[in-house]
Amino acid sequence: MDAFIHQFFNSSIFWQALPLILSGFLKTLWLSLLVIVSGTLLGLILAIARAMRLRLLGGAVRAYADVIRSLPPLVVIILFFFGLPYFGIRMSGFAVSWLVLALVLSAFAEEIFWSGIKSIPPGQMEAARSTGLGFLQAMRYVILPQAIRLTVPPLTSRLIATIKNTALAATVATPDLLGLALKVQGELANTTPLMMAAIAYLLMIYPLVIASRRLEHQPAMRA
Repeated sequence: MDAFIHQFFNSSIFWQALPLILSGFLKTLWLSLLVIVSGTLLGLILAIARAMRLRLLGGAVRAYADVIRSLPPLVVIILFFFGLPYFGIRMSGFAVSWLVLALVLSAFAEEIFWSGIKSIPPGQMEAARSTGLGFLQAMRYVILPQAIRLTVPPLTSRLIATIKNTALAATVATPDLLGLALKVQGELANTTPLMMAAIAYLLMIYPLVIASRRLEHQPAMRA
């Protein structure tokens, strides 16, 4: 038991690794927030655009979502980071990770929001339009409040996966949480930094899970 604690929960290693792990935690938290906000918002906009029933626009949105969801995020990150400079576009590893992960999230979020919108009876949109509301007004006040509540469970799962995917940023020299934990683990030959990283991910993800459960049950409580 002592050997296990020494290898996985070493207090001396903990204090040595804490500054770097904390730095990685803050970097990963900031990257996650940027990706979640921008990717979710873009996904919602794309779903609304698809709901406009314009064949060309809807086809473009579907093609975008299908292509982005089919590509491995790691490959796209590396392609952007090393490929864009050939076109005179230079971006930091952090910026590339943000851009790619936001695009990936938007593709999945679009499908999730679209499923929520489709689940609302078409008669509700027709009734809202008959009262004089425009398309966007009807979406904002009638359709989306119902659709978004239905998307909470699948969207939460996707956001959790997105937070975990921020570890891919380490491949383009971004000092994220997992990358720094692996670096310290290698330097100190001890697994404690990885356990610290696991706890840090738990601190980021668990509040999201709790918040999603409350949002999921809120409509029923109000009813």
